[in-house]
Amino acid sequence: MKKMTIKSIKEKAAAMKAEEAFRWLSSIAEEYGDSVKKLADIYYKRAEAIRKEHERLLAMSAMELEAYSQGFQFVGGIDEAGRGPLAGPVVAACAILPPGVLIERINDSKKLTQAVREELFDEIKEKAVAYGIGIVDNETIDEINIYEATKMAMCLALENMQIKPDYLIIDAVKLNVDIPQMAVPKADMNSISVAAASILAKVTRDRLMDELDKVHPGYGFAKHKGYGTKEHLEAIKEKGLCPIHRRSFTGKIFIKTGGEP
Repeated sequence: MKKMTIKSIKEKAAAMKAEEAFRWLSSIAEEYGDSVKKLADIYYKRAEAIRKEHERLLAMSAMELEAYSQGFQFVGGIDEAGRGPLAGPVVAACAILPPGVLIERINDSKKLTQAVREELFDEIKEKAVAYGIGIVDNETIDEINIYEATKMAMCLALENMQIKPDYLIIDAVKLNVDIPQMAVPKADMNSISVAAASILAKVTRDRLMDELDKVHPGYGFAKHKGYGTKEHLEAIKEKGLCPIHRRSFTGKIFIKTGGEP
């Protein structure tokens, strides 16, 4: 039988799953020599990375799987984006993922690049059993404070779901809703459904701030998303506040600079 070329070996391996390719390459490495041994090593490392990622995702699924084992059918994770900025809304999301689903790279949205968040945003929406988004504007934040506005956004996210959760995992907040729930510190790093919600909330809010940057140019909202960066503070000092600034967050800036809110 004619021996395969290295090119054809690479093409065949590329069409396989990493672990399968490693096993096959290992089985022919003695016959084909160092080139195939090195290729097998590449696929071994790739398979190990995939295995470790699956272990991480399974660990992040522990709270959800425990809830499902207790008989709950729709376990929702809730998180928010935008509690800290000086401008714009606070956005919350709730996501119900199918039991045992593993979405590679999913994590706390703050640990991901914008490009990865955008990719995962679409994948989460596609694979989720249901999801909902809640948005509370800056004027309401000023009226009721950011903590209450965050809870309002979370409740709105629940209201906007086609399928309502029967159990909730929430990032460090307890909601006044008639649904069993657990508030978990840093849940966006330890719960796969909360991590999914954090990505939905973050991408939604970032896109809103991109649009608001067109309405209120000169502040850099598309770049810093309303957070108190040096660029943003300088723009406020130069231009004053615009309609989407949170007055309850920005008053001290004007006191320090002698300006008027």
